[in-house]
Amino acid sequence: MMLEQKATEFLEVLSSSEPVPGGGGASAAVGAFAVALGMMVANLTVGKKRYADVEEEILAMREHLEKLREDLIALTDKDAESFAPLARVYSLPKETEEQRVKKERVMEAALYEASIVPLHIMEKVLESMKILEILGEKGSKLAVSDVGVGILFARAALEGASLNIFINTKMMKCREKADELNEKADDLIAESRKLQERVYAGVLAKIR
Repeated sequence: MMLEQKATEFLEVLSSSEPVPGGGGASAAVGAFAVALGMMVANLTVGKKRYADVEEEILAMREHLEKLREDLIALTDKDAESFAPLARVYSLPKETEEQRVKKERVMEAALYEASIVPLHIMEKVLESMKILEILGEKGSKLAVSDVGVGILFARAALEGASLNIFINTKMMKCREKADELNEKADDLIAESRKLQERVYAGVLAKIR
């Protein structure tokens, strides 16, 4: 897995001319960092007498976040895997009509598949944002600034992943499928923006 590398190694590959990881993988990685911050807040909350009445809820959220972190780590690799078939399409011949038709068909399928992974990244990140909101309200007040950092990372990850959908759907011939993917992405962006702004405002109100 890419995120099993040292952070510096991941950044070296990301900085290089290698096609993957790219924006999608980086978005998944940033989403995983957002989730990790949420887990830290949960870990700083459990076991404290002051938060005993919400400990069971916090533990459940920590478990959920751990699963989301693993999902996003896996999606970092899946994003790279989904790019490979798309990259291969460009080398297909298109000299005859039959070859052109085949290339167009394969390209359409590859573009669609390359859009599904970033859509899943967006969905997982939005899940984490909803948990971060609760942690901002019920988690350790000493770590509320980390909720703020997490929610900002999460929004960047979600909107970053959306760009990997839009660049693919723009090239799709089937506008019905493209519009469906775009609409899902737009809905996730709209919900996440409201959530981020609300959570961030709440964090600022507590620390300033």
